[in-house]
Amino acid sequence: MMKQKTFLLLVVVIVGLVSITGFLWFVFRPTTDATAVVESTETITPPIQPTTLIPDTPTPEIQYPLPSEISGTVIELDTGKQMPGALVQIQGKPQRAIADQAGFFQLTGLEGLLAPVTITAWSDGHFVGWTTLDPAAENYDPTQPVQITIKPLYQTDNLSYDWFDFEGVEGSASCGLCHREYAEWSADAHSQAAINPRFISIYRGTDINGNESQPVRLGSEGAPLPPDPALPYYGAGYRLDNPLRAGNCATCHTPIASKIANTNNCGWSGCHTDLTAERATQVDYGVLSYPLSGDAAEGITCDFCHKVGAVTLNPETSLPYQDMPGILSLRLYRPDEGAQVFFGTVLDVPRRVSVLPLQTESAYCAACHYGVFGGVVGHGQVSGGTLIYNSYGEWLDSPYSDPENGMTCQDCHMRVSDANYFVFPEKGGLERDYVDLHDHRMPGAADVKFLQNAVSMSTSAAHEGDQLNIEVNLTNDRTGHHIPTDAPTRQMILVVEAFDANGNPLTLSAGPVLPDYAGDLANTPGKSFAKVLRDEWSGEAPTAAYWRPVTIIEDTRLAA
Repeated sequence: MMKQKTFLLLVVVIVGLVSITGFLWFVFRPTTDATAVVESTETITPPIQPTTLIPDTPTPEIQYPLPSEISGTVIELDTGKQMPGALVQIQGKPQRAIADQAGFFQLTGLEGLLAPVTITAWSDGHFVGWTTLDPAAENYDPTQPVQITIKPLYQTDNLSYDWFDFEGVEGSASCGLCHREYAEWSADAHSQAAINPRFISIYRGTDINGNESQPVRLGSEGAPLPPDPALPYYGAGYRLDNPLRAGNCATCHTPIASKIANTNNCGWSGCHTDLTAERATQVDYGVLSYPLSGDAAEGITCDFCHKVGAVTLNPETSLPYQDMPGILSLRLYRPDEGAQVFFGTVLDVPRRVSVLPLQTESAYCAACHYGVFGGVVGHGQVSGGTLIYNSYGEWLDSPYSDPENGMTCQDCHMRVSDANYFVFPEKGGLERDYVDLHDHRMPGAADVKFLQNAVSMSTSAAHEGDQLNIEVNLTNDRTGHHIPTDAPTRQMILVVEAFDANGNPLTLSAGPVLPDYAGDLANTPGKSFAKVLRDEWSGEAPTAAYWRPVTIIEDTRLAA
């Protein structure tokens, strides 16, 4: 019987665990001996036998001895001009050089140093620039001098800048991902400037628990009347007096609370009412200091301080202009999209940074530690105002401001840290034993130990008949400003007590006693050291309502 030819086309699909891994086509056809012959269009490869993987052994970085001297030039990007006076340093090493008039530098004393190394350079008004010397690089030529290019700082200030964030973390906490100083700053008063309960109570007119004083009653001449003794009263409040005005507190306490230009005196001074701002196209709303949220609630932030590139001072007085408190006296470098800069004091940082020697000078602190209140604000001055904050001016007038033998604000309030790094080592930070790195806790009025070491005290006692004469001397020999300073709510109180052999207190027969405003210590033997203000509207003294017309009726502070 004749066998019928039959053609069968079969597709075999080999399926892996997830996806199709291959196709093989087979054709089956009859043969004369009825034996099936399989023909394939692909070569069948025998299965691969598994092998043991041997991990790669990391190749150690090859280091080469540096010559004892390295020379080169520092030039400016785009212009190519030479940069005389530029500072040059090897990263992680103390060796430095200063470029001459031709921008030429020479680093010496490099015996024992190994390459590759990064060399950084900086000149005033520029970013830090750098280059890497790596003998293993293809383009390395030891016969050629080194050339470092530095880029000028951008001259804009982006008012729309969103303050720094990193890896999804907002605000100053983003700095804490890498920097040890964040924990120190968090314990410092600058980080609390916008939420300090004493500040908020004065601004709002509340006690520190938020209980609000009675509404302000105005007399026939528009001045506040004395408070009603039948109603709660916790002291005057700026917003109680001025419910439609923001005031200028934000210029120092929360300078990132607004994106209006810091050349806009009217907006930041907050002297215009909300109604004026609503109806006048050329007048901005003021900047409220309460309530706040987000970055603004952090007060003086890390990013804000490291964006300050200059401070404007009156050349005739060396003080800030009276109508330019806080942010109004600061030149900020808020970057455009894609740009960035952080000012600091360390040169050998090959990042988007610039060096700012001003950060080591007292003038850096001036804008927020000098303030005239009240009066009529004019161009550069406040006529008829009262000098309230003046720790910077007090320092200027003291021996501490002597450039040869004096001390800066930073010498006392930002002592050199025991730490020798500012970026955590596990984040790639270098140990730098050759440069001063400063503590950012900035102790001040809230630090008991710091205050206890602010003055020197000596005492003497002598019998005279049946009396005991006691003399107490306090000397301001450890502080570069008056004690106490700045906020007129502060006072230093000396209490003197004497006891007989049986521990019984002796009665004062002659000598000063503490005033009524000393609270529970009133009429106790001693002395109060304070700047005492009288409110000319209400007659209240002492008062902290220094936005009202006030008179300094007593200043018993210890001068620097």
